[in-house]
Order: sequence, then C-alpha cells, then structure tokens
Amino acid sequence: MATVFRTRRQIEFCDTDMAGIVHFARFFYFMESAETEFLHSLGLSVSMPWEGKRIGLPRVSARCDYVMPITFEDFIDIEIEIEKLGNKSITYVFHFSKEGKPVAKGVTVACCVGSNEKRQMTGIPIPDAFRAKLLAVMHDQ
Repeated sequence: MATVFRTRRQIEFCDTDMAGIVHFARFFYFMESAETEFLHSLGLSVSMPWEGKRIGLPRVSARCDYVMPITFEDFIDIEIEIEKLGNKSITYVFHFSKEGKPVAKGVTVACCVGSNEKRQMTGIPIPDAFRAKLLAVMHDQ
C-alpha cells in the first residue's frame, strides 16, 4: 500500500474532552474530513451527481486504534492509503501522526450507492471514470 493523499489539521478545543485530550470519536470525523478532502482533490466527492443520477459513498464499516493522546492546538498529519478498491467499495487506511510519531490508525470501508428520486439507495459498481481517477493516484505512488 502507498500513501495517496496527505493532509494536516490543528486540533481545536471542540475536539477535546474534559481531560483536554482529543475525544476518541473525533478521529472518525477526521477520517471523513480527510476522505472528503482527498476526493475533492480529484474533482470527486462522497455525494455527487454522476451521469444524470446521484451517487454516494456512505461508510459501511469504521474502526480506529489509538496509540498516544493528542491535545488542543497539536498538529496532526493524516495519510490516506487505498487498501482495496473493490467493484462496489473502497477500503481506506488512515495513519495519524504527530511530529512523525504514530497517534492512531483508522480503517473505513465506503460502499458506492446510487439513489433514486425517493432517495432510496442501492449498491452499484463504482463508475469507470470515478475508478480511473482513484487508480491513477494509486499507481502514481
């Protein structure tokens, strides 16, 4: 696996708990935010019109393992890898670090869905042009 995207964020006060440490649940927000930023860098999104229909990439699985605490105003680096690009799903791995030291590692799986006028979602294959953009950055690494 190779890193396909890197981003950095500063921890805000709202990210922390009463002990001043980033609350574990915020890492899920950080993963979603980094994924969205990554897709936007490719001209894509987690929810967008595509060939006359609406497609989306809702998470169907998410987990995170924590190595060390981080606190208010710390900077963290987030590296994204695409572990698996399936027919209908994308598995991302997120590596969180502070000053080069591991902080946490998260994994999410997003499933490609199409929705109709009633907003009912159905799993669909990842469109070829969408897939091609992901493959391009995977192979550039």
